[in-house]
Amino acid sequence: MSMNPSKAQDVWKDAGEHVQFTVLELNRQDQAKEQEAIQEFVDRYQAIIRSLRIRDNKGNLKASLGFSSDAWDYLFPDAPKPKELEPYHTLASEKYSMPATKGDIFLHIRANDEAVVYELISQCMLFLKDFTTVVDETKGFRYFEGRAIIGFIDGTEAPQVEDAADYAIIGDEDPFFENGSYAFAQKWRHHMDIWNKLTTEMQEKAIGRKKFSDLELPDGEKFKNAHNVTSQAKVNGVEQKIVRMNVPYSDPASGITGTYFIGYSRYWKVTKMMLENMVNKGDYLLTFSDILSGQLFFIPSRPLLDKIADGELN
Repeated sequence: MSMNPSKAQDVWKDAGEHVQFTVLELNRQDQAKEQEAIQEFVDRYQAIIRSLRIRDNKGNLKASLGFSSDAWDYLFPDAPKPKELEPYHTLASEKYSMPATKGDIFLHIRANDEAVVYELISQCMLFLKDFTTVVDETKGFRYFEGRAIIGFIDGTEAPQVEDAADYAIIGDEDPFFENGSYAFAQKWRHHMDIWNKLTTEMQEKAIGRKKFSDLELPDGEKFKNAHNVTSQAKVNGVEQKIVRMNVPYSDPASGITGTYFIGYSRYWKVTKMMLENMVNKGDYLLTFSDILSGQLFFIPSRPLLDKIADGELN
């Protein structure tokens, strides 16, 4: 076997125009029935995606389905388990924390047309509603020029598309789970009134890049806790990368605005190192943000989804 991105779910491709993140919790009322129900759902899920790609061939539909550590243990107790799949626990320093929250099943859907996103989630819920409860449902969108909601170009630090699969997709280090991925989902709410009162120069020092041109600032001109400093992870001096798809969301009339962070990685330990650095070094983003949720999910390869659908993992 060898890594084959065509067998992976959509964990290394574009962030999309219209986006929805849905996190669900298993009801845990009848394990055998829920195991059977998830097999049917996974089988139908892949068929629904194929159908929608035919129905709207310009929709650029992308989708990922994943399971938390607790969900994996409950649904597939006799199956092997991905090497780095573990329960996510709250990360905290004296000043900041990144809380862990509930979540068993994760859906990340994006498309050019909101109707396609709606249709996919609606059809999925026909099968999920009887044995799950919705924990969170967040609709995101592409902001101008692909910028984050705070006005800076997003994704500059992520690997180029041509190289991204190697950073997002598990290889032969974990053969049974090859072409899977570790997804960390985290919902931030920003206090935009605080951020918007900062001068552009202050904002640039906080992010570590120029706002208009996106050029990186010299180290001496950044704050020590600039976002592009604290969010780095290095192993033996070599910077590690993940695939980030930060998605803006907002209910502007009520003043609720934020970023849904989704990071796909070949190694959970890399993403975890980035998060720990952000907390311990007091990433500037944390000074005007509340983190509302956080959970780790494993995104199986498409062939592994077939095995789940066929009942081979129970």
